[in-house]
Amino acid sequence: MTMRSVSFGQATVEATAAAMREDETVVVAGEDIGWGGNFGQFNGLLEEFGPKRILDMPISEALILGSAVGAAVTGLRPVASLSFVEFTMGAMDEIINQAAKFRYMFGGQVSVPMVVRASDGVLRSSGAQHSESFEAFFSHMPGLKVVVPSNPADAKGLLRSAIADDDPVIYLENKKITFRKGVVPEEDYRIALGEASVARSGSDVSLIAYSVMAQHALEAAQVLLEEHSVDAEVVDLRSLVPLDIESVLASVAKTRRAVICHEAWTFGGFGAEISSQINEHLFGELAAPVLRVGAGSAPIPFSPPLERELVPEASEVVEAVLRTMKC
Repeated sequence: MTMRSVSFGQATVEATAAAMREDETVVVAGEDIGWGGNFGQFNGLLEEFGPKRILDMPISEALILGSAVGAAVTGLRPVASLSFVEFTMGAMDEIINQAAKFRYMFGGQVSVPMVVRASDGVLRSSGAQHSESFEAFFSHMPGLKVVVPSNPADAKGLLRSAIADDDPVIYLENKKITFRKGVVPEEDYRIALGEASVARSGSDVSLIAYSVMAQHALEAAQVLLEEHSVDAEVVDLRSLVPLDIESVLASVAKTRRAVICHEAWTFGGFGAEISSQINEHLFGELAAPVLRVGAGSAPIPFSPPLERELVPEASEVVEAVLRTMKC
């Protein structure tokens, strides 16, 4: 494969364009996509595919998602963009009561092949209403798949698989990493949903992470090795539903310690589900309690110092690992 460095956003442009060239039923609809989107994730698509397949919609989340559900059940494969994950709150009936349930309600006679793309997480004083992480909520709802890439290469391959999936997929792109670059194959490829990646092998502790926290976990692993002689393994989940719990358990069975990392609020976060499954399967083999690293239980502040105090990064992961190593 030909490798080159591209941004997270450009990698998703390549995935979307490849899907649209391959399948004429793939359409894109959403807010601000005609000029490329807030993070450049739709650059050039209008010019190549035209306004009949790249639909710049009014600012009405219920309209965008309602149209996408209708399109999906009548033969199209829509990719619906709501810019920020908070905007999904204006279309919850369409996502939860329609997209997630139609296959079940109609006995498998109807599928809903659609992707909901939204930017989530914290970015430079975006404030309480544009800094949230809702992956735990969507993961809780049967009928939805949830994808949380951490790097451009995964973003491209996972989006290709999400668009090709016959069920609704919530595709969450963390704001902090949208402009970051990484090595990405130029060729078209797919990464299966539900397959985690061991981003770094280690023997002392397992760092279970996803999205931006997978990158912070890799940073923490480097610090732990260089400054504390702790060899951390990093498991990047890549998708939460389906969840590759087998890879998580294999890692923790080897290291006997686990720290689960996500940017979302710790209380009620997806890390609690992972922790529960680790304890159910490996309780007698653990050398220390499973720890979680996440945000504090408060709206995300606008103030940069307060935002940094509330939201975890690599240093908080290092601190958690050092605590578990004392057990």
